[in-house]
Amino acid sequence: MQLLERPTYDPAAVEPMRLELTSVGFTELLTPEAVDNAIAGGENGVGTTLVVINSVCGCAAGNARPGVAAALQNNRIPDRLYTVFAGMEKAAVARMRELLSPLPPSSPSMALFHDGKLAAMVHRRDIESRTADQVAELLTNLFEKYCTATGPSIPPEAYAQLEMAAYCGSTLPRFQG
Repeated sequence: MQLLERPTYDPAAVEPMRLELTSVGFTELLTPEAVDNAIAGGENGVGTTLVVINSVCGCAAGNARPGVAAALQNNRIPDRLYTVFAGMEKAAVARMRELLSPLPPSSPSMALFHDGKLAAMVHRRDIESRTADQVAELLTNLFEKYCTATGPSIPPEAYAQLEMAAYCGSTLPRFQG
């Protein structure tokens, strides 16, 4: 197995972290081709695309994923929602980072594309220094500026039922399979 194919963490252990995003409307990008199609996607590449580079770290659990979920309750949201998972689908993450170059790699992070071009980037340093509510406010401000799709991404009743994992996954065992 090539280095870019083997996940760092046990896939079963990260599943709850994946579900926090897919349950609010994100689609996982598992291959470099999927990344390329997602960023170029939409009707002739028109519209907005939010990509979250997910991670097992504590700021992803405490600030990033809950902040993104809350922001997607806004009246304006991106047209498309995608996620790649650092340390898991490594080739897909590597391709996403190529598209974000020359910006330095950052996970967790969020990239908002408008008409196929990067419009805004929220780096780990922007997430670590904020609460989940502040991350949500930062994102909703970007959504108001760039997005036209009608939100929320899921009904408020479904959002109210979400349980976010408030733990740092950096202690997860390395994948041995």
